[in-house]
Amino acid sequence: MTFKSITPSFSVSGQLTTENLHHAAAQGFKSVICNRPDGEEAGQPSAAAIQKEAQALGLSFTYIPAISGAVTGDDAAKMKAALTQMPSPILAYCRSGARSAKLWEMATKDQDAAPSSAKIYDVVIVGGGSAGIATASSLLKRNQKLSIAVIEPSEDHYYQPGWTMVGAGVFSAEFTKRAEKSVMPKAVDWIKKAASGFVPEDNKVLLADGSSVAYRVLVACPGIKLDWDAIDGLTETLGQNGVTSNYRYDLAPYTNRLVKDFKQGRALFTQPPMPIKCAGAPQKSMYLSCSAWERAGVLKDIDVQFHNSGAVLFGVAAYVPALMEYIERYDAHLNFESKLVAIDGPAKIATFEQKRGDIVTRVEEKFDMIHVVPPQVAPDFVRNS
Repeated sequence: MTFKSITPSFSVSGQLTTENLHHAAAQGFKSVICNRPDGEEAGQPSAAAIQKEAQALGLSFTYIPAISGAVTGDDAAKMKAALTQMPSPILAYCRSGARSAKLWEMATKDQDAAPSSAKIYDVVIVGGGSAGIATASSLLKRNQKLSIAVIEPSEDHYYQPGWTMVGAGVFSAEFTKRAEKSVMPKAVDWIKKAASGFVPEDNKVLLADGSSVAYRVLVACPGIKLDWDAIDGLTETLGQNGVTSNYRYDLAPYTNRLVKDFKQGRALFTQPPMPIKCAGAPQKSMYLSCSAWERAGVLKDIDVQFHNSGAVLFGVAAYVPALMEYIERYDAHLNFESKLVAIDGPAKIATFEQKRGDIVTRVEEKFDMIHVVPPQVAPDFVRNS
């Protein structure tokens, strides 16, 4: 393993093993700092095991775990104390070395390692998407005297519900994109940084650069993360081989192109387990596609299938009868408790895990076109908070 030198007295590395420690001692390191929390991944050596071996080699050891994407000022303060007190040269490690380097940078700044905004906002909103902007606008309409900050690093704003209509050819993709500045309410403070964590006991939001923002009321609406990699083979084939999704700005136009060109064959539409953005969107893509095929007179030649990870068509029972009218009209075949787990784009095969009672089996389905809705999870800094 190569140790990355930050200064003559401080270096970083990825996860250390006992063998790496022998190399570190042979290279003259006197101290080791572990910045990686135990249990981040299976098979990871514990900090206690590394400490035992390090001390056997005569190396000082300190454990300062920091959560990836949520490094705090408190972490930096502990790092600063360790750098001051431990004999050098020092080797710090985490999963890749990046966290250790970030902590060193924060700990050695001339100013306070985690500067905080002196201002305490009435309301801090994490996320400048449609939810965050609408919330800020609504609050200001009710009370213009409120001091509000919106934390949003992106320069672009996307109206994501519109992507379903892009896939149907009603909107252009460009119609759903705006400059973030153009939709940000003028009376708010736009903080163009990424949130990295929360300190609710201090009424603060942590930012990726080590600073923080204080609030009286917090509104968290950072959106949800699309986990494309959770479906084996999906990332490699998106946007080609008839594999599309309205859940991405650049792919919704591909959906429209596929639907317009599709004349016969099998079209699959999928819905992952909850939670997802807009539980109706996976079905909307199917209904809008079927409507286009019906108008074009080709629907009778298309085998339409809906694979839903859930056990019912829709979670609100009152809507199901109306939806079933369209299922029957378009002769769409329903597959409940059928979860997409893999796609072979070139072979045009989708693999589903289907639950029937207590038995789960893997079923391969051929397709000519497939609209995929990926599994969705909380952003990393929320899951780790």
